Amino acid sequence: MEEPLIFETGRHDVTGVDLPEEARSAGGATGIEGESARSAGGATGIEGESAGSAGGATGIEGESARSAGGATGIEGESAGSAGGATGKLGRHARKAPIDLPGMSEPEAVRHYVRLSQKNYAIDSGLYPLGSCTMKHNPRLNEKMARLPGFADIHPLQPLVTVGGAIELITELGRWLLEMTGMSAVAMSPKAGAHGELCGMMAIKAALTARGDKRSTVLVPESAHGTNPATAALLGYSVVDVPAREDGTVDPAAVRERLSSDVAAIMLTNPNTCGLFERDVVAIAEAVHGAGALFYADGANFNAIVGKAKPGDLGVDAMHINLHKTFSTPHGGGGPGAGPVVFSPELAPFTPVPFVRIAGDGAEFVGTRAEAGESAEPFGRMTAFHGQMGMFVRAMAYMLSHGSDGMRQASEDAVLNANYVRAGLRDVMSQPFGDRVCMHEALFDDRFLEGTGVTTLDFAKAMIDEGYHPMTMYFPLVVHGAMLIEPTESESKASLDLFVATLRDLAQRARNGEAERFHQAPVLAPRRRLDETRAARQPKLKWVKPEPWSEAAE
Repeated sequence: MEEPLIFETGRHDVTGVDLPEEARSAGGATGIEGESARSAGGATGIEGESAGSAGGATGIEGESARSAGGATGIEGESAGSAGGATGKLGRHARKAPIDLPGMSEPEAVRHYVRLSQKNYAIDSGLYPLGSCTMKHNPRLNEKMARLPGFADIHPLQPLVTVGGAIELITELGRWLLEMTGMSAVAMSPKAGAHGELCGMMAIKAALTARGDKRSTVLVPESAHGTNPATAALLGYSVVDVPAREDGTVDPAAVRERLSSDVAAIMLTNPNTCGLFERDVVAIAEAVHGAGALFYADGANFNAIVGKAKPGDLGVDAMHINLHKTFSTPHGGGGPGAGPVVFSPELAPFTPVPFVRIAGDGAEFVGTRAEAGESAEPFGRMTAFHGQMGMFVRAMAYMLSHGSDGMRQASEDAVLNANYVRAGLRDVMSQPFGDRVCMHEALFDDRFLEGTGVTTLDFAKAMIDEGYHPMTMYFPLVVHGAMLIEPTESESKASLDLFVATLRDLAQRARNGEAERFHQAPVLAPRRRLDETRAARQPKLKWVKPEPWSEAAE
């Protein structure tokens, strides 16, 4: 009789499954949580006190196992054998109690629900993180992603069995190419930073193919931190491009830094100050004139969908965050997805699998051989085709909105950001003056001067008011930066309440209520942490706490 593969059975103090206490047979027997199991032919005892057999026996977590022919004892007090035998678990058997609580299903569910309620989420309130585009995740998208034909497929299935999935990837790629005015799109990158790496690897491959060895990349000071990190990872040295007084990049500053050693510029547009780079075409022309290429960080694409095509602006490569612009979930609801679009010059170097323009439509290219002799894919970014669940969600968003709906979403995102900016401009300070922004509004900490309150204090106080803080201290070109991106998801009523809350906090700071800010948050599940100590002395391993003392009698 087969030995059951159960580590714990019916123990009240550990996780386990109750099985019948006894089972006996003339030919063989298995005893589970019984005191003994005996058989003339053979026996197995699991968590029993003993198991004896003339032919052979195995005792697991029993006190003893003895046999004339052979026996194995695992976690028992003794095991004796004349011939020797090996238990089914062998060296993989536990050497100590599993030390997990025995819980009913309701107890387990309540535990995780309690944890979830301690988190902030887009489903519970406005999520103002700047440069993150924390928009609503439509439930229609979730329903589509759970269709069996998409949810139940496996990446190792034969291609003939997943034709619908390949067709969806191709159609999604076609939409992305149409919106960006580009020629090819690599679908497999798993997130924005992964997409950046993909785009810069294609640029490096293109330069290598033309025998042009360059070692420098230009990165504006207002860029996301992943931009210089990606360039450095690929072996490039990074040269900063300063922002001018209005928060944008000056083409003259770019030209001063261009040389035959510059491989590319990595520019975000709209930039992280929430401003459109109005000289982007002049910058592209200068970069191309020096033989370099133009990588655009597409993190803020939500501001210009349907309004401007990056390909028309001179961009050679750009990643697109599906988990931002196209409403697929962030973080724990993820994973992310970061397809990368390429210009005609870089299209031949697109890694497989990719989608490219073909005639009046698009075609899916899964292998290097399918790419054709004129293409030189630099390889693969991942083993398979990318984040299928995110592709389905993004496609559902696009189809449900249409081109006009996505254009309106961008317009509404810009409108909402300016509504927040206008509602706060008389009580909070704007680093580049009272000017129209794009999808996010940027404030600095000058309005807090003399109050004893810092940007961090202000953000912590927002938690007590029921809001997740905005992005703090970024972009780095602004002192004490507070970057707010409400997205198009929020109603006027939602924005009014948010603006009123921040106005109240700004007034309280001016009224001298600094101590309230220093103590915040006081209403959150956890009080303020020592963030410096947490960064320098992180606790990365769980340590079992000391047992609680017995309650007083």
